[in-house]
Amino acid sequence: MKFIRLHTTDPYYNLAVEEYLFLHSDDDVFMLWQNDKTVVIGKNQNAYAELDVDYAREQGIRIARRITGGGAVYHDMGNLNYTYISAKKEHSEIDFASFCAPIIESLRSMGVEASLSGRNDLMVNEKKVSGNAQHSSGGRVLHHGTLLYDSDLSVLSTVLRADPEKLKAKAIRSVSSRVMNIREILPLDGGVDELAERIMQSLIEKNGGKIENAPVNDEIDALCARNSSDEWLFPERKYFSQYTLTKKRRYSFGSVEISLEMSGEKIESAHISGDFFGNNPISELEDLLVGAKRVEVPSHLENISVDGYIFGMTSDDLIILINDAFTA
Repeated sequence: MKFIRLHTTDPYYNLAVEEYLFLHSDDDVFMLWQNDKTVVIGKNQNAYAELDVDYAREQGIRIARRITGGGAVYHDMGNLNYTYISAKKEHSEIDFASFCAPIIESLRSMGVEASLSGRNDLMVNEKKVSGNAQHSSGGRVLHHGTLLYDSDLSVLSTVLRADPEKLKAKAIRSVSSRVMNIREILPLDGGVDELAERIMQSLIEKNGGKIENAPVNDEIDALCARNSSDEWLFPERKYFSQYTLTKKRRYSFGSVEISLEMSGEKIESAHISGDFFGNNPISELEDLLVGAKRVEVPSHLENISVDGYIFGMTSDDLIILINDAFTA
């Protein structure tokens, strides 16, 4: 296994290195990294719906979009990010437990009784200290997560717009009431840097290997440029005045919002967003709906595994959501 410790705090560059390694590394990789004052949203999320964009800009908080699904997370220098990249084919499906287990084991060895809860959160004392996301393609898996060690939770709760239905489902009142910093349990003289060193060494001892330098090349620079572009960060801008029918619903696997532009009785275009996970490009599923009338939607989705696009969703679930958009 390769071990990499990135020392840049540029989210666009760090995410570019991560994606490059996912696309090209033949070895398993474990990487630790940090971003300074950044909100990172999931690949299918609408930035304007998930965070306070104006507040982010006023406070100098950068906005980044990752290639994995899931919800928005806040990074600062009190937060540590970890990444696993695996070429093992047995991890071809969404599998949070396997990749969270080494982090849980490492934290527990330090006296932090962490556990996996729900679909993708690490909890300590019934509060969230880590959110995780995952993407697989071509037999490879990219799994990454946050570790809140000493983050500014007041900024986190202000910049993120939590879905009220999500908070209601968890019987909590705000983002800040459901998260905590690991430092409350594990005060370290060396802070987040010491936490990173301890985690890295525990995994090196268990798996073998050594810390290596991150690659540097033109492809990473190109990915970095894409990551910081408005086209990548805010693709939803073109949809603001375009769609006439919209419906959002929260499921056990995440929220899904569908927006439809109609041309007469036919769907002219569709846009699906949310904090769900899925390996296939959501644009493929959107394209399958184009040209369908409401009654024709089931036939357009016939023999399609919706679960590959929205993990946990069935074709019937999607048909019901679309029908709800028509009747809303």
